[in-house]
Amino acid sequence: MTSLPFSLRPGQSSLSGQRALVTGGTQGIGAATARLLAEAGAHVVISARTPPATDDNGLAFVAADLTSAAGAAALAGQALEILGGLDILVSSAGGQRFRPEGVLAFDDADWEADLAINLMAAVRLDRALVPAMIDAGAGAIVHVSSGAARLPRPASLPYTAAKAALSAYSKGLAVEVGRHGVRVNCVLPGFIPSADHGERLDARAAAAGMPTEQFLQQVISTIPLGRAGTPEEAAQLIAYLVSPAAGFVSGAQIHLDGAAFPAL
Repeated sequence: MTSLPFSLRPGQSSLSGQRALVTGGTQGIGAATARLLAEAGAHVVISARTPPATDDNGLAFVAADLTSAAGAAALAGQALEILGGLDILVSSAGGQRFRPEGVLAFDDADWEADLAINLMAAVRLDRALVPAMIDAGAGAIVHVSSGAARLPRPASLPYTAAKAALSAYSKGLAVEVGRHGVRVNCVLPGFIPSADHGERLDARAAAAGMPTEQFLQQVISTIPLGRAGTPEEAAQLIAYLVSPAAGFVSGAQIHLDGAAFPAL
């Protein structure tokens, strides 16, 4: 078993026995987080709309469409049935519409779709699963937002608006449930490419009138550390936040962007 890359409190050397649900767990940050939690000893259920390409991780998978209330409720019920309870919830599922024409090109369907997966999916899962954490007197939740929430782009405004709302919601939930021993934190990644970024990157490059590789280098040039982040780096931060080592961390909004986004 691979140990977590930080020290836990005395007598707590892993997440052994912890029960975790990771949405968007078949690719990118969600997949990296699920793997790391499992390596640390947690029992992990992952969800996405479609199964992972390979089944070599040994994680339980539940197909779920989180754009609807029924889909979120069904996932919550199946996860609790498989795990027998829940200690950790990582809401990493997300997606975005891109309209190079700008803000006014988005119709109601675009707005509703981005709000459903980037905000309401987390809200609905929390509503279904947090009561069990409150009854247990403990729990750790991480919502994966986006650094873009701090720097709205007209061509993807519904996404950035939804992520900004998710950040605000996370803080409010942390205040509400803290007295019950439940912690809530929000991670705001910057540019962390994964397999699902290719098509989106191509679209942004085309809208900018340049080849994808040139556009990619332009994006990276705005990051002070001089490179993109990795899903594994995001996973290590999330693993820390759900661990006992972060026992007094709640209501935080933590940027993972190589110093790319402006100060508060």
